[in-house]
Amino acid sequence: MAKASDVKSGNILRFNGELVSVDEFLHRTPGNLRAFYQAKMRNLKTGKLVEYRFRTDEEVEIARVETNDYQYLYDDGDFFVIMDNDSYEQFNVPKSLFGDSARFLKEGMNVIVAFESEEPIMAQAPTTVDLEITYTEPAVKGDTSTNALKSATVETGVEIRVPLFVNQGDRVKVDTRTGDYIERVK
Repeated sequence: MAKASDVKSGNILRFNGELVSVDEFLHRTPGNLRAFYQAKMRNLKTGKLVEYRFRTDEEVEIARVETNDYQYLYDDGDFFVIMDNDSYEQFNVPKSLFGDSARFLKEGMNVIVAFESEEPIMAQAPTTVDLEITYTEPAVKGDTSTNALKSATVETGVEIRVPLFVNQGDRVKVDTRTGDYIERVK
């Protein structure tokens, strides 16, 4: 157990039996009252934001979290199978931990996963990925209005919006957080 004064932004705490990530942690000393710590914490399972005031001497449980790079191997129902690059040990990680970026994962990509006592609690895909366009309509000559976009399907099966000059077989860089086209890759 640690004191509230040992907590920093970014720590993972076990708070009321749930794992929470500390988004903001401020020390307050109002007028003639006792000092306290004001915390904004996000529940890792539900994503709900929680605010709480800790006394300076209050005990908190800081969770031991191991974050590491892993290689994404394949999709297995509701789970993704990942492998530790050092020990070649494989783990099943729920797809829900990756959020919307899961649809851009391709076999062999590196992902970041955080474990707390053998249980995956957070997962993050790369912020950008290079994917091949498997299908798109050809551009029509003269169809060049400003910022004109057309639909294209990438190799993972996701449909994105790309500029008119992108053709089938081209490789493009995509932002996994928003699904937006960034640039064409040579």
